[in-house]
Order: sequence, then structure tokens, then C-alpha cells
Amino acid sequence: MKNASIIGLKEADCKKIAEKLNELLANYSVFYQNTRGAHWNIKGDQFFTLHPKFEELYNGLILKIDEIAERILTLGATPNHNYSDYLKLSKIQESRDLSDDKKCVELILESFKVVIDLQRELLDITDEAGDEGTNSQMSDYITEQEKEVWMYNSYLGK
Repeated sequence: MKNASIIGLKEADCKKIAEKLNELLANYSVFYQNTRGAHWNIKGDQFFTLHPKFEELYNGLILKIDEIAERILTLGATPNHNYSDYLKLSKIQESRDLSDDKKCVELILESFKVVIDLQRELLDITDEAGDEGTNSQMSDYITEQEKEVWMYNSYLGK
């Protein structure tokens, strides 16, 4: 972890944070693919509402995937890039039968819960390590996603 001392962090902290970021990366990657599946397969009278909304969501997820991988590299570690690794690490499971509007939105909300929980764990770890870069990134993600949760819950009438 050659970058640790240059960016002012302890090598052990960088390793711990990078491991948790790889777990987050795995969850984002499965979330992303599930959202693409929802985008492709949504049917019914909500198609014209949800099809572009899901596309907007997966475009945002792919940016976060790249940012997380780059943060792992910044910490001096290697981001996982194989779906076999992702499926081992991810709490979010691959989805099937993504055509019902409410089921798709519920799946998205469940996925948001997982990534928000992991990001909150990272806030604690990075705060203790003095890793402002990762901490700020996670804080920004949570702020954005809390609003998304509100909007998707509103769609479900909750």
C-alpha cells in the first residue's frame, strides 16, 4: 500500500478500508446489473415512467462503481473486477423475473438499503482512520441515495 504514507494514512487502515470498499463494489456491481435487467424487462402501464428512471439509476451506479474502484486504487489496493468475486462478496443477490413495476422498485429499495448500510459502516471506519477522502465520498453517496429512497418509496405510496 505504497500510497498510504503519501496520503497520510496508516497502511493497515488503507487495507481495511479497501477490503470494505471491495465489498461495496461487489454490491454496487450486482445492483447495477439488476437495475439494467429491470430497465430492459419492465412491462405494463408504468413502462414509460420506470424505463427511463431505471436507466438514470444504472447510469449513476456505473459512475459510482468506477469511483469506488479508483478509490481502492488510491488506497494502494486492487479492486475486484470479476463477477464470480462479486457474487461471493455481495449481499445483494442476482434478480430474476424483473417485469413487474412494484417488484422492481422494491428490489431497488432493498438494494439501496444494503449499499447505504455498507456506506455507513465505511463512515465509521474512515472516520476512525482519518480518511477524509473515502468518508466524504460515502457521505455524498448517502445524501443522494436517501433522496432516491424517498422518491422510490413515494412511487409505492409509502
